[in-house]
Amino acid sequence: MIEFHLDNRSGVSPYLQLVQQVRHALRLGLLREGDQLPTVKEVVAHLAINANTVLKAYRELEHERLVAARPGIGTFVTATLTNASLAAHGPLRLELQRWLAKARRAGLDEESIEALFMTTFQTTAQEDIA
Repeated sequence: MIEFHLDNRSGVSPYLQLVQQVRHALRLGLLREGDQLPTVKEVVAHLAINANTVLKAYRELEHERLVAARPGIGTFVTATLTNASLAAHGPLRLELQRWLAKARRAGLDEESIEALFMTTFQTTAQEDIA
């Protein structure tokens, strides 16, 4: 089962953070069809957020046909976002972990690492389009 977390510094609304975390878990194969999401009550207790925030996130995921609510039972994954490239994740994750270790040894803090990654990612994506 997924365990949600919130980053109050991210600038992303709490409901959208929940949606993104489910999408990421689906994409990485951490959540699979049939898995149950935490109940609204569990998320509210764990994160100390309003139940309407969780409900909004779950409704968004339902609208995307990724989950389905079963009244009185819970919310369950109905689709996945994984593809054939999932097998490549392990070696790539290992390379990324090594890169992150090098970045930390070079003195970069978490914010600097994220900024470097995102600007490089965006630049590369733009070059791929051109």
